[in-house]
Amino acid sequence: MQVSPRFLTLLQLQLEQFSDRSDVRSLVVYLAVPRDDGKPALVPMGHWPQQRRVLPAVDEDRSLLLPSEQRRWLPLRHQSSLLGALRVELAGTTWPPSLHPRLQAVAQGLTEALLLDLEHQQLAQQLERQQQQLRLLVHQMRNPLAALRTFAQLLKRRLEGDPEKRALVDNLLVEGQQLHRYIEAIDGLTDSAAIQPGLLAAGPLLLPPSLRTDDATPLGERVEPLLQRAAATAALQGRPWLGPHSLPGWRGDSAAVAEILANLLENAFRYSPEGSSVGLHSAQAPNGRPSLTVWDDGVAIAPEERETIFARGIRGERGKALPGSGLGLALARDLARSLGGELSLLCPPSLVASELPDSGNAFLLELPPSA
Repeated sequence: MQVSPRFLTLLQLQLEQFSDRSDVRSLVVYLAVPRDDGKPALVPMGHWPQQRRVLPAVDEDRSLLLPSEQRRWLPLRHQSSLLGALRVELAGTTWPPSLHPRLQAVAQGLTEALLLDLEHQQLAQQLERQQQQLRLLVHQMRNPLAALRTFAQLLKRRLEGDPEKRALVDNLLVEGQQLHRYIEAIDGLTDSAAIQPGLLAAGPLLLPPSLRTDDATPLGERVEPLLQRAAATAALQGRPWLGPHSLPGWRGDSAAVAEILANLLENAFRYSPEGSSVGLHSAQAPNGRPSLTVWDDGVAIAPEERETIFARGIRGERGKALPGSGLGLALARDLARSLGGELSLLCPPSLVASELPDSGNAFLLELPPSA
């Protein structure tokens, strides 16, 4: 638990008002931080007068707990919760009657300010988590929307001699474009409502629980629609597509695996040069751990970018001119690791299997043993 810089500024102003009291030697305000045993540890977060040395926590200076006529402790307490404490050191041995009410007022003011500060941080963290989930959902919605657009364009080609039905498909494409605009607008709202960076610790980038599955669904049931989508996209773009001869008989959170592959395939079709091949390679390691590799035979990603592109919000040089949020690879890797697997980039794809191209990129997804 930490406090904000604004609270620390208020704290210092409150303590400095005692500079007119020659009978007060020092004031220290502590924050109650929970320890492993459940008891609070009092850690200093402000003091007067200012001094260069760092003050120790109460646990590190047991002399602070000994009785003293010159020391008083005032708790910063809300209901049954101890938030912190104010320690007062007197210059003499006699406590002036007028001093205690003033100290009590400062302690009460600091308690209220600390409560507001902690509540603000909790609300900001909750908002950031919601914004992060919303950004992920917006990002993932682009993939099925692109697939619908692809299938509609292919259907339009097949209806070349039927103007009436082609008009229906045109309407589908128009509505799909409008839906795309709505998604982009939502994405813009999430950016404008972002919380200041660093407030929330950076944890794994995972999908909401409602999109995850606990049942050990066969992998093929989830991946087969992706293979059809990839074949349709390749046909529309006029490029070769090489699907796997078979899929591993893996069981586990296949919905998460499908999300990973959907992002990797979308990136392969979006960022590889026009006309280059795209494929999905399946293999079974000797230790029984299966692997799936999405590859292309385009231009290899620059060596200095091969690790940084997995960070959230980071995009490679080739992708900066194209729309996107830079979340796809970060989500894919975090999902892979949450399954107990790993996602890595190898260049060229022939490093994965000798029958794959000697140029381009290969994103290797290693899965854990079946559930």
